[in-house]
Amino acid sequence: MGSVLAASAPPPPPAPGLAPAPGLTVPPGFGMPSVITPTEAAQEEENPLPNPGAFDECHRKCKEVYPMQMEGVRLVVNKGLSNHFQVNHTVLLSTMGDSTYRFGATYVGTKQMGPAEFFPVMVGDMDNSGSLNAQIIHQISSRIRSKIAFQTQQQKFMNWQGDCELKGEDYTATVTVGNPDVLVGSGIIISHYLQSITPALALGGELVYHHRPGEEGAVMSLVGRYTGSNYIATMTLGSAGAHASYYHKANDTLQLGVEWEASTRMQETSVSFGYQLDVPKANLLFKGSVDSNWVVGATLEKKLLPLPLSLVLCTFLNHQKNKFQCGFGITIG
Repeated sequence: MGSVLAASAPPPPPAPGLAPAPGLTVPPGFGMPSVITPTEAAQEEENPLPNPGAFDECHRKCKEVYPMQMEGVRLVVNKGLSNHFQVNHTVLLSTMGDSTYRFGATYVGTKQMGPAEFFPVMVGDMDNSGSLNAQIIHQISSRIRSKIAFQTQQQKFMNWQGDCELKGEDYTATVTVGNPDVLVGSGIIISHYLQSITPALALGGELVYHHRPGEEGAVMSLVGRYTGSNYIATMTLGSAGAHASYYHKANDTLQLGVEWEASTRMQETSVSFGYQLDVPKANLLFKGSVDSNWVVGATLEKKLLPLPLSLVLCTFLNHQKNKFQCGFGITIG
């Protein structure tokens, strides 16, 4: 719900958290105020509340376990031209849709905000029909990050949005403005807020407001996330439905995920189970999933080291509709 674009680049990686300034809080009470001993103060300084991350990333760990659907044959060639500039070519041959070619470019600036984070970042790609997707991401300060994304389709301007994210010591607040049109009086405003209550528990909410001539409305949802030593449980509730996910890391090679979704508009519920098996010695990554609609999917990724080459095989089988989908991909670079 946090993006109004039909298709956009995967989202960028989160910035590292900031160490909060030490501070002491005195609990309320009657009579003489409580006295905090030096030992308690040291424990509070050593265990500050962490930054909870972005609202859109609450279900991310669970979703990463599931296989990505792909159809046809896909060839991706990545080429680094310098330390700050990279281009890529993508050819997709499909039997169900149109075959396409996409050219993409990525520029990474020189402003370093972390061990592996440099800004600004400009990412864009264009296909053979002239459709363009582009994003510009910049870390304005240590706590403020901005992003502008826009999309065109065959020389026609379709969507654009602007984000501003504020990362505090123990909270993250984001405001997104999508497709604003002052003359017509239309647009979408999305606000997110996520707050760390304890080192393991984070609570937040999302408010989506849209307006256009003769129609306006707002949708609100609440989220809670609990992070354990090797698991993450997340629940989202709103007027549009509910979404719950559970991620569990069994060991260094096996990760599991379960999702439950209910839609009030479609009057449907679904449950899905996914897993990821990583075999580092064989440079092999396997993902599988099955849901309540009897859709079974799997992807197999093999890195052919020391060559800069990766092979991906993807299959999905829908038992109810009796449909089979298969994809094969090669990534060079």
